[in-house]
Amino acid sequence: PLVMRALATWRALVSYGLLCSRAAHAEEIRDLTDSRNAVRRAETDALRRLERDIHDGPQQRLVRLNMDMARARRLAATDPEAAQMVLADAMAQSQETLAELRQLSRGIAPPILVDRGLVAAVQEAAARSEVPIDVALTVPDDLPDHVQTASYFVIAEALVNINKHAEATSGEVNGSVVDDRLVITITDNGRGGASLAKGHGLAGLATRLEGVDGDLQVESPLGGPTLVQAVIPCGS
Repeated sequence: PLVMRALATWRALVSYGLLCSRAAHAEEIRDLTDSRNAVRRAETDALRRLERDIHDGPQQRLVRLNMDMARARRLAATDPEAAQMVLADAMAQSQETLAELRQLSRGIAPPILVDRGLVAAVQEAAARSEVPIDVALTVPDDLPDHVQTASYFVIAEALVNINKHAEATSGEVNGSVVDDRLVITITDNGRGGASLAKGHGLAGLATRLEGVDGDLQVESPLGGPTLVQAVIPCGS
């Protein structure tokens, strides 16, 4: 019986190797292909949106600013008072352009994320929030770069939604590594209604997380509260 059992086990292993391993490898290849395609779609969509926003926003403002400065220079000798008015308008234009560039830059990883890590970058983002945000991140310093970048964008987008749409008075960012997966949760006490549907900011984040084998879940009933949770494998 022992010999027969050993032979049966050996035959089962050989059969599995011949019949199933190829299918398992094919499934892994499909998963990797889908993951890579998701990354490409997310990066392409982000690049196109950034190009469109720069063209329609700061670029047009800078063109007008240049024209206003040239006009002020022409008026300086003949009508100083009018030149001062043009310069005042140009200064307002420069402030609006700066604010718009700051808004656009939230789609680009900040230098502090590279220099000082995820915790410092999130704390800085929370400090810029008009809604008070409590940050409690317990993460190791050696998190892979792609994990830190993906989680930062999830948190940054969630904070933007809290400030723009949630009508919240407070929020929290919590995160830790559990079973070799980084689990990030962002909550607020706002009016709810956040969605992963196409056209919402969170939809693009879900696609981005697919590229790192991550998952994004949103619970946001009307009336609130809202919970956004991202789970990212640290070894993906």
